[in-house]
Amino acid sequence: MTTLLYILLFQIALANQTLLSDSIPSDTLTLDSIRSDSVMVDSVMVENILLPTDTLACATGTGEAPLPDSVYIERLQALPCVVELPYNEVVRAFILRYVQRAPKQLARLQRKAEYYFPLFDDIFARYDMPYEIKYLAVIESALNPQARSKMGAAGLWQFMPSTGKLYGLEVNSLIDERMDPVKSTEAACRYLTYLKQSLGDWTLALAAYNCGSGNVRKAIARSGGKKDFWSIYPFLPRETRSYVPIFIAACYAMNYADMYGICPAAEEMTVDTDTIMTAERLHLTQISEILGIELNELRRLNPQYARDIVPGGKIYALCIPTDYTEAYITHHDTIYAHKRTQLVENRRAEIELLQKTSVNGAYSVNGVTYYKIKNGDTLSGIASKFRCSVKQLKTWNGLKSDAIRAGHTLKILR
Repeated sequence: MTTLLYILLFQIALANQTLLSDSIPSDTLTLDSIRSDSVMVDSVMVENILLPTDTLACATGTGEAPLPDSVYIERLQALPCVVELPYNEVVRAFILRYVQRAPKQLARLQRKAEYYFPLFDDIFARYDMPYEIKYLAVIESALNPQARSKMGAAGLWQFMPSTGKLYGLEVNSLIDERMDPVKSTEAACRYLTYLKQSLGDWTLALAAYNCGSGNVRKAIARSGGKKDFWSIYPFLPRETRSYVPIFIAACYAMNYADMYGICPAAEEMTVDTDTIMTAERLHLTQISEILGIELNELRRLNPQYARDIVPGGKIYALCIPTDYTEAYITHHDTIYAHKRTQLVENRRAEIELLQKTSVNGAYSVNGVTYYKIKNGDTLSGIASKFRCSVKQLKTWNGLKSDAIRAGHTLKILR
């Protein structure tokens, strides 16, 4: 699973500090290793999160000095989580990155969480998934359903096309369900459940989500069979070493942002929405122009439709603002017919190729039948074969006599 993470190039002079967790080999886990690991991370932080964003006045952070380690430990232990959230110097460095160096971005994540976390929680409940797994989407995509990585991963949960298809997501030229918040979250639950059952530990499952279960098993083998993330840490790929610490830091930052003077950014998603199920092929422009909904708003609500086309042919979900639901139902036929030739049917639906029939050896193209004359054929015999008259054959082919020659082709216009 390719991951979208922060580019964490720290400017922190902490190289001489010792690790706070005795379970982590001190000769393998240093802030220098974080710096080198971060170079390996396939990230859209600059492209996606670290954009100018309007935030409330309180989203500036306190700028206070780092807190005592005991405070971070106490706060992490206080979170009601199934996934273990231990503390160490690496986790601390990532926490500071969230709350001190990117307060506006954290404010934006806080606002997006108000929209997506309730959706995640409802789905997690059905799959018996630990609720804190939702913070995985924070570090994967910054809660952007349209996020794409340079490696080809996409959506809130950053599925690669092959993995997405394996877990039931439709990915083709018209639709990319990796960007469907509901379906991609359900797929993530199925995938993470498989990883947890396979590896026996949620932290290892998170690591495998990043680098694949095969790499985690290799790290377990190289560690002498240890099945703990921090024990196999030195044997994991570089990016994955940072993955679980970033997840822990995201859990901390999203839960304790208010203690740093950070509150949710200005409203971005204020509309209530309804989901309409349709099996008809539609273009979002048809809905936009008839109902007066901004096309970009429809795109934001339906990011899975890569070319603004609801494919049809089977049931698909269409998300529209609740205020327009009644109008959609009332004007359905008008929407369906609006610019249909231009927007939906602007393609050659069928091209009839030269095809040989099995009965009489004739060929048909664009509604016209052609017959190649063979040795021994007569006009009367051909007319009988195609249930027409000799006169008709002559008229269709401009013949003045009954004489025909093998190898020539006759048109039959019946």
